[in-house]
Amino acid sequence: MAGNAGDAPVMMRPRIPFAFRYCNALVRLLLRVGAVRVVVEGAENVPDERGVIVASNHLSIMDPLLVSIVAERLVRRRVRYMAKAEAFDSPILGPLMTAYGGFAVRRGRPDREAYRLARSVLDSGDWLGLAPEGTRSRTGMLGEPKPGVALLAIRSGALVLPVGISGTERLWPIGARVPRPLTTVTLRFGEPFRPDPGTDRAREARRASVDTATDDLMRRIAALLPPQYRGRFG
Repeated sequence: MAGNAGDAPVMMRPRIPFAFRYCNALVRLLLRVGAVRVVVEGAENVPDERGVIVASNHLSIMDPLLVSIVAERLVRRRVRYMAKAEAFDSPILGPLMTAYGGFAVRRGRPDREAYRLARSVLDSGDWLGLAPEGTRSRTGMLGEPKPGVALLAIRSGALVLPVGISGTERLWPIGARVPRPLTTVTLRFGEPFRPDPGTDRAREARRASVDTATDDLMRRIAALLPPQYRGRFG
């Protein structure tokens, strides 16, 4: 259940930087100007806890911004996201992602530094936003996931908050230069959970535990989406 932000001890709540709050306020203003309606469902499932992994489907570059805005509004938590390293070279996206506390990951190969940064985000008490698919869906449907989110959750013991996002593919489609006004998007939060790490320490058993946890996570996200978004996980 979502807690009252004022109930958490101050020492347990990481400070939210001014740049993050300022960018959230600016995006909220732009959404109002564009008559973009953001529907939030399952707010009672958003926990007021440290070091949560927020795992969602990924349709648009707007997804991290909207999740960040809602998490700050509901429980005053900052969600930090991984992003592809080359995105930080963009004169617009680079500074924005930096203001949001984003950090780079090199796609297509193991990145131990990115893993260490992800663990440091969780250890700091901030929230970590991740898309199990690793990239935006070009069909709108859930694609094949990578095991990184489940592996991180199992190794860190972090709580995972599944989120189903719909409508952002119309708000800012892939390839579009600017977002589209008069759009409705929905963020639906599911019940938080911790993946079962299993008890067998053999390598094959550990791999099977990660595969099972990954499939479970994708099905939880799919259950939060309209049927046409679910892909093979529907």
